[in-house]
Amino acid sequence: MLRNITPGTASRLTIVDHNETYGRHILQEHIKRIDISKCVDLGCGSGEDLLIVQQHHANAQCIGIDYGSWNFEKLIQMGINPISVNIENQSLPFNDESIDLIIANQVLEHTKEIFWINHEIFRTLRIGGYLYLGVLNVLSFHNRLLGFFGVHPTSAKLISAHVRVFYKNDTISFYKNIAGRFTHIEKFSGSQFYPFPKKIARSLSNVLPSLAFSIFFLIRKTEDYKAEFIDWLIKTPLETNFFIGENNNSCF
Repeated sequence: MLRNITPGTASRLTIVDHNETYGRHILQEHIKRIDISKCVDLGCGSGEDLLIVQQHHANAQCIGIDYGSWNFEKLIQMGINPISVNIENQSLPFNDESIDLIIANQVLEHTKEIFWINHEIFRTLRIGGYLYLGVLNVLSFHNRLLGFFGVHPTSAKLISAHVRVFYKNDTISFYKNIAGRFTHIEKFSGSQFYPFPKKIARSLSNVLPSLAFSIFFLIRKTEDYKAEFIDWLIKTPLETNFFIGENNNSCF
């Protein structure tokens, strides 16, 4: 489409629809089949994902978690309850097994403490509840092309906010190895396909989701959680410090 940059300047042709990166059409399809009375969005930003939840579940209590209060006023006006939490070293302020859906869309690639975050996610999710996980794909089509020509993946540059990379097989392995007893990955999807426009990008993402720019997992909690993410770190220490909670010597 043609978009004006500033008055008096030439228009430029915008090919890629960057909204596709967030895969909100995928979220919309998934939540239609989920019974949601209480939903939490980790790294909620300005609340776009929770707005989709509200559209399909008008009576759902929607809570937006972020580290800081810059969007609080806007979120409150949208009917969202905003809470400031550092998800890497603080507990989520919810009871065990009290949440129906937790959204973590384009947030985990910004974090180191993936074990603690997942510990809190599955502690607070009810049995039968879902984690909707969206992350950037380090082995997307365009990143593979860049690597072939010796160019660093766009989702893993040193000068960026991203500190962790994800790919389909590795992400599935992570949840199966640690959480296989109490989770089931029900859906895997992709969205955005650089450098193509929206219509073509959606078709390619549907056919080749593991090559899409962003990848999405719908993970169902099937049984009670017994602190497996923390226990795994204790039993299998890695060569870096990870936060495991104030009552567990803080880091391992």
